[in-house]
Amino acid sequence: MLKASAQPQVNVLHMEAGAVRAPVLSIVTPSFNERDNIRPLVRAIAAAMGSVSWELIVVDDDSPDGTWSEVLLLGSEGLPVRCIRRIGRRGLSSAVVEGVMSASGEFVAVIDADMQHDETLLVEMLQIIQTTDAELVVASRYVEGGTIGTWDAGRARISSFATACSRLLIGKTMRDPMSGFFMTRRAVFDDVVSDLSQQGYKILLDILTVARRPLRVVEIPYVFRERVSGESKLDAIVVAEYLLLLIEKFSRGLLPPRFILFSMVGGLGLGVHLLTLQVLKHAGPGFIEAQTIATLVAMTFNFVLNNLTTYRSERLRGVEALVGYVIFCAACSLGAIANLGVANFVIGHSSSWAFAGAAGAIMSAVFNFSLSTRFVWGRATRQRQARARMARDKADRLKAVGSVQA
Repeated sequence: MLKASAQPQVNVLHMEAGAVRAPVLSIVTPSFNERDNIRPLVRAIAAAMGSVSWELIVVDDDSPDGTWSEVLLLGSEGLPVRCIRRIGRRGLSSAVVEGVMSASGEFVAVIDADMQHDETLLVEMLQIIQTTDAELVVASRYVEGGTIGTWDAGRARISSFATACSRLLIGKTMRDPMSGFFMTRRAVFDDVVSDLSQQGYKILLDILTVARRPLRVVEIPYVFRERVSGESKLDAIVVAEYLLLLIEKFSRGLLPPRFILFSMVGGLGLGVHLLTLQVLKHAGPGFIEAQTIATLVAMTFNFVLNNLTTYRSERLRGVEALVGYVIFCAACSLGAIANLGVANFVIGHSSSWAFAGAAGAIMSAVFNFSLSTRFVWGRATRQRQARARMARDKADRLKAVGSVQA
């Protein structure tokens, strides 16, 4: 790990008065329901940056509380703030990727919208990355001078365990690979972006594990602050996504997180199927009728749970959910045919029922996952994106007409 040089100077881009001043630093902030924090965050960043030219890109996942509208208002007030409002998709890592891809600065920083990261460190981080050969500057809770703030013992233990698991992946050269507050060169991000999983909340760990060589990293201490407004996004699903990300990284990408979660839901669905069958056994219908009912119950269970967990960033609602459910059942029916076909082929070349059954089940899982991703949740997402593009195009046309009339 590199040592930061003492008192380096910021290389500020100076331009003549009246000229457009390109930002040196682009700051990306993913957000969801952070309306009350956005204005204080922008004011704090503006006070901290001084003469450094900067822009703030808020990537908002269509917050119900109207976070995106507050960002637009700040932009209209002349502040260097803009918003990417994402329709029909959610997730911190993918939000960061979209924000960085739209950034104008040579350097990019990632900071949370909840005011828990210390924005006054941005200038120091920029100084380090401009005046050393560091490729990544990370604000760390676990180097000397940094703390986790007022976390309770339970959350502190969870954080320590998660950090230890992360260090198994990248080695012990970094103390806080789980940090969500960091800065890098845009060129470094461009080099790794195509390989990022974009799943879960730990984008820094994703960057570190897909880099083609060890990155030159500097860690500086910071004190993790308490949230003032809004609610924490940490829940059981976030923890599960992190564990699945670890599995993906340890397996070198052979086990994508979504496929693992989809398969786990399928396993639970099998249990629901067998339980339903057992109940119906004593209720009167024949086996074929009971099997049909149990299959529909299991499919319904699988669809609902996948919609809430596996594909929660593209969750279907209302009519979209009904259409998606029908397509999901059709896809699973085709998956059952694929299962039987593969199992029958394998049993013809092997006497092992267990091996043939497992081969068929794996084929069915892959088949169902592929079709569901593409035609159930992916279809709805593509339609939402198309509607969003049409709305933007209409707004642009109206704006152009208004300009001509003026």
